Amino acid sequence: MKIATFNVNGINARLPRLVEWLEEAQPDVVCLQELKADDAKFPEKAIRDAGYGAVWHGQKGFNGVAILARGADPALIRMGLPGDPDDTHSRYVEAEVNDVVIASIYLPNGNPQPGPKFDYKLAWFDRLIAHAAELLATERPVVLAGDYNVIPTDAKDDVFSPTAMAQDALTQPESRAALRRLIFQGWTDAVRAIHPRGPVYTFWDYQAGAWARDAGFRIDHLLLSPAAADRLVDAAVDKEARGREKASDHTPVWIRLR
Repeated sequence: MKIATFNVNGINARLPRLVEWLEEAQPDVVCLQELKADDAKFPEKAIRDAGYGAVWHGQKGFNGVAILARGADPALIRMGLPGDPDDTHSRYVEAEVNDVVIASIYLPNGNPQPGPKFDYKLAWFDRLIAHAAELLATERPVVLAGDYNVIPTDAKDDVFSPTAMAQDALTQPESRAALRRLIFQGWTDAVRAIHPRGPVYTFWDYQAGAWARDAGFRIDHLLLSPAAADRLVDAAVDKEARGREKASDHTPVWIRLR
């Protein structure tokens, strides 16, 4: 079972690239983020024509998440992260595909920091940690996949330049501490489990020639519950997708489970 996460940075703007990648990579499940489209504008027909059923939680102009399943319709479990009924951001959708519970996550960016956007990021993280604990307690195979907007460490393995990113919300001690609290519940960072050393960047900015300089960093993660981690056999980043015309600034990241 091949499960991928991909921040498309506008699903309708990137639809040709998405369909192209689906045909080439043939993932069984895809978690999408940053749809930048409300529910009515989700390109359901094009996705179905590509061979995928979908559930989605859209929002006009920004945010938005979806889960695609090849040859099947994902069984929706929930839209929205519990813990704040007043939160209007479309950042979380959860579904079951076969026997695996899968969440597509678009964690808040948090910039500029300090400030209300950073406070919202940390509060949202707290809600995710609480819900993740409930998912772990089920002892089922669970995959939390998405754009976490956290660079885990200052190592070159995770970021091209710690100095350049030092003031960014993605590298703040509070952001990293929240990610560690989540992982320390018992989740496995799938990419690092397979590739413990070396750069596995997932994002390259459109500015300052970042792609040409390979000035990237790692913010798209797939976290696995113990029952899912026991089935992990491979993980990789489809880096070449970032270099194509009108590509997203993120690139797909995938895992394979037995």
